[in-house]
Amino acid sequence: MWGQSNRTAGEFGKDGDYLAALPDLEAALEWPPSHGFPPRSILWGSSYSAALVFLLSAKHPSAVAAIRAFSPSEYLGDNHSVCDAAAKVQAPVFIACARDSEEGAAARAIAGAVPGALSVQFVPKSGGVHGSSTLRRDRNLFGTEENWQAVEKFLAGLPRSRQMP
Repeated sequence: MWGQSNRTAGEFGKDGDYLAALPDLEAALEWPPSHGFPPRSILWGSSYSAALVFLLSAKHPSAVAAIRAFSPSEYLGDNHSVCDAAAKVQAPVFIACARDSEEGAAARAIAGAVPGALSVQFVPKSGGVHGSSTLRRDRNLFGTEENWQAVEKFLAGLPRSRQMP
């Protein structure tokens, strides 16, 4: 991607599927409490990793303080429904997508599966771009600020936990 080769795939001699990243995400979720940090993390996913954070949160609800998912969709196939996982989420969820009918429909379906009033779906007025690249000025020249304001508003509304050491 962007003129770079996948060094991990080159090292192992093959590409993994999206679910191959899940054990790494689980290890990352376990790291903070094992090093004296608060036991709950805010998960951030972009594109396929936005789908994975819902699986991670459904499996480890007590470790998740909130989710920020940029352009989530059912990227994982029939065996790992993101909507099914979203229905088990117990943390506040921020879902952002570009102003694209297909991307918006996927995000709406996932947001609608999250229980109660835990989810916030943000669709920018200026179009946005796929994934968390929407927060980068070089990828989203006219919509970056609008997206950051929505993220900051979501974060400001989260309950505060104890300070890090």
